[in-house]
Amino acid sequence: MPSLRLRALSAALAGTALACALAASPASAQERGGSLRLLARAAAGTIDPQINYTLQYWQLFYITYDGLVTFRKAGDKTGFEVVPDLAEALPTPENDGKSYTFKLRKGIKFSNGQELTTDDVVASFQRIFKISGPTAGTFYNGIVGADKCIASPADCTLDGGVVADKAAGTVTINLTAPDGEFLQKIAVPHAYIMPASTPATDQGTTPIPGTGPYAIQSYDPNAAIKFVRNPNFKEWSAEAQPDGLVDDISYDFGLTEEAAVTAIQNGDADWMFDQPPPDRLSEIGTQYANQVFLHPLTAMWYAPMNTNLAPFDNIKARQAVNFAIDRNAIVKLFGGANLAQPACQILPPDFPGHVPYCPYTLNPGTTWSAPDMEKAKALVAESGTAGQEVKIIAEDTVVSRAIGVYLQDILSELGYKASVQPISQNLQFTYIQNTNNKVQISISQWFQDYPSPSNFLNVLFSCASFHPGSDASVNIAGFCDKAVDAKMAEAFAAGVKDPKAALPIWSEVDKMVTDAAPAAVLFTPKRVDFVSSRVQNFTFSPQFYAIFSKIAVQ
Repeated sequence: MPSLRLRALSAALAGTALACALAASPASAQERGGSLRLLARAAAGTIDPQINYTLQYWQLFYITYDGLVTFRKAGDKTGFEVVPDLAEALPTPENDGKSYTFKLRKGIKFSNGQELTTDDVVASFQRIFKISGPTAGTFYNGIVGADKCIASPADCTLDGGVVADKAAGTVTINLTAPDGEFLQKIAVPHAYIMPASTPATDQGTTPIPGTGPYAIQSYDPNAAIKFVRNPNFKEWSAEAQPDGLVDDISYDFGLTEEAAVTAIQNGDADWMFDQPPPDRLSEIGTQYANQVFLHPLTAMWYAPMNTNLAPFDNIKARQAVNFAIDRNAIVKLFGGANLAQPACQILPPDFPGHVPYCPYTLNPGTTWSAPDMEKAKALVAESGTAGQEVKIIAEDTVVSRAIGVYLQDILSELGYKASVQPISQNLQFTYIQNTNNKVQISISQWFQDYPSPSNFLNVLFSCASFHPGSDASVNIAGFCDKAVDAKMAEAFAAGVKDPKAALPIWSEVDKMVTDAAPAAVLFTPKRVDFVSSRVQNFTFSPQFYAIFSKIAVQ
């Protein structure tokens, strides 16, 4: 075996200490005031909440903007529950489940002092389509008038779909068909409400006024993003949008993961977005155990393969990669068995619709056991693709680079002329989505937007999620299968009246997509949060992850 595949063996021991770390921090002292310093190796692109589709910035949008509804900001399983936010209450679906009427709370203002009105709500929903948002065709295409908006974004009105009654202070959203996931879909940042005057173009580095407890003061992707208190914020619902505890937040970019760990140890920073590097896990898990928090995630690391480019336009080549990967080796690169578990299907464990399934292993069945290189080489031979050049696009982070080099070894062993290109994580996610960049295979991660199997299967692998030539084409593999789409439509229909009735159908979809191999699922991770000694009341939500508005500092 090449040495890289053994490089992180010692890191596996680190998980033992991490597993013993505290699961929650003391909440005894929650004084207001002070500054919070967050770190990330790189920025994550645009700060336009209706365009950005990264966990890194969604965590920030949650404390800066609001939707009609949101997920409860709680550190337990109730964090998956939808609660009213800008709306006074959760609406009762009418018109056979196709109409929702929201009454806006009074007196809510944006950070620029402008009062929230029904016009802002209507304009924000129109803007989802005018900017061709990444989920316009999957989350919001069921709104009346959405089909016209998708066909001609600039002319979008959603006429009859989003209807305001200014006098009553209400907005009614009409759907073409019932959607049991609708409230969850409008609880995520892509449906956040902004001033009606917000331009219908990606705002990039220009802050957009929001209604949350914090406002973006400035953003330089090469340096930092700065947050200050929204002077117009008054808490209306602690479970929807609690007032922030710290006075300001600085999110600084540029430090390596090694340097970030050291900064937190020294009290020069309070939290890091990137996972601590494997060779530091044992140290922080033992010497700083009360500053480490470990949580399982409904997420996956995966390698999407472009189903429209050689060699991966051949299903046998894609299946060969799946058979060849030693997922235990990749788990070790991530930090060991206490931080991740091998996976080879789309839906993660303990997630709705998950039924254990693994066809890509030495002994196919319900779990992954070992690679089958003999089978993999046979498939490559059958595909006739050996000898072709393949470039792997990875993020320029410790773990992603290591996985990229590992996959390079595997592809070379399979007979390809493989290379790996790490690029900044500020650019990588949008780069691998755009078909103009002709990415053959890449390394990416997916964390649930909301707890439904459609959020993995429909969003990542439906025809509607594929937008050639766009930076917002989250179906990175370009996978489009009419039979799979039809089965997903069946699941959506079954879930309208009874979400549980749809789960067996989603399980079928999971198998269909897994068998088609548009991606190689690598592992399901756990989240390691390392915080400074002055951080108090660290709260981890299953939906939001770290809730920055709940953090206090000494």
